Amino acid sequence: MSALRNYLNKVKPNFEEGGKLHAFRSVFDGFETFLYVPNDTAKAGGVNIHDSIDSKRIMSMVVIALMPAMLFGMYNIGYQNYLAAGTLATASFFEIFLYGFFAVLPKILVSYIVGLGIEFAWAQWKGEEIQEGYLVSGIIIPLIIPIGCPLWMLALACAFSVIFCKEIFGGTGMNIFNPAIAARMFLFFAYPSKMTGDTVWVAQDSIFGLGNTLPDGFTAATPLGQIGQGIAPDASMMDMVLGFIPGSIGETSLIAIAIGAVILLWTGIASWRTMLSVFVGGAALALLFQSTGSSMEWWQHFVMGGFAFGAVFMATDPVTSCRTTTGQYIYGFLIGAMAIIIRVMNAGYPEGMMLAIFFGNMFAPTIDHFVVARNISKRLKRGGTK
Repeated sequence: MSALRNYLNKVKPNFEEGGKLHAFRSVFDGFETFLYVPNDTAKAGGVNIHDSIDSKRIMSMVVIALMPAMLFGMYNIGYQNYLAAGTLATASFFEIFLYGFFAVLPKILVSYIVGLGIEFAWAQWKGEEIQEGYLVSGIIIPLIIPIGCPLWMLALACAFSVIFCKEIFGGTGMNIFNPAIAARMFLFFAYPSKMTGDTVWVAQDSIFGLGNTLPDGFTAATPLGQIGQGIAPDASMMDMVLGFIPGSIGETSLIAIAIGAVILLWTGIASWRTMLSVFVGGAALALLFQSTGSSMEWWQHFVMGGFAFGAVFMATDPVTSCRTTTGQYIYGFLIGAMAIIIRVMNAGYPEGMMLAIFFGNMFAPTIDHFVVARNISKRLKRGGTK
């Protein structure tokens, strides 16, 4: 590592003001600060506390927490293809995983190339540092879409989310809406046939001699979609918990998502208040609807669709969620409750988690405002000030 550090120090003057590569200073700075914690100190007066954890390190830890869901998602993509073709019994673990790996990898590459390319170009144009927020968004976006989503649609969604939901607001830390949510919303409303239905959840072509080419018109519904159509899901509860069901790439395995949740909570990156409140809000509304005749058990909502993934990785986004302690409880409960309301009351939209988080992002600043105002009012009353 010392050799790398010495090399960076050697070439750095070329990227400083007056150097022959100064036009690419933001690009060099982005790579340098990704590899090493910068030594810069705050310029403002007053007391400042510093540690080794900056936003890039936080984003990197979230990416690590996403790895179990991503790796299982790759395996499940292969599993669903071999299962649909009836060749699962003769396929090895590595054949199944490699098929899913090669099916998912292009989506991850497109997401990062398009998103980071726009971030780099924007930073160069504005003469600013490269924002690091897309390190997380770039991997979340491929994980919350069906495997059947075309790459060009994914590229459009990534461009839309970075430009219209991040950069025009001022970049990472200033955006109101979660960019990954915005990308999924863009795809759902612009190209609904590629985000819902029964034809987008299973990869249908052979890749590098792996997997199977399925018949034209092959369909496979998600358990949540089957319930939305009034059909009992054909997957067992064990399969739904483990994740061996059709669904968005990274959203199917409750076990893999739980591992990611432990990592985020153990490192203190995600708010346990927000995460817990999402499940409490979802359970409360699910129990209410169950008591009025809903066919779904309250706990089934947690093992189907994107409820668990959204609660762990997206509702807890520190930029777009509430900052106040009380606000986090309200914010999480609102998202969980709204997700169940959308699922149960809108038959044409069986999944409601992403839309619920989108509305939660919208209300988060208002919730924090009223929580802060209430705290100020209470303190003034305790001090006898009107």
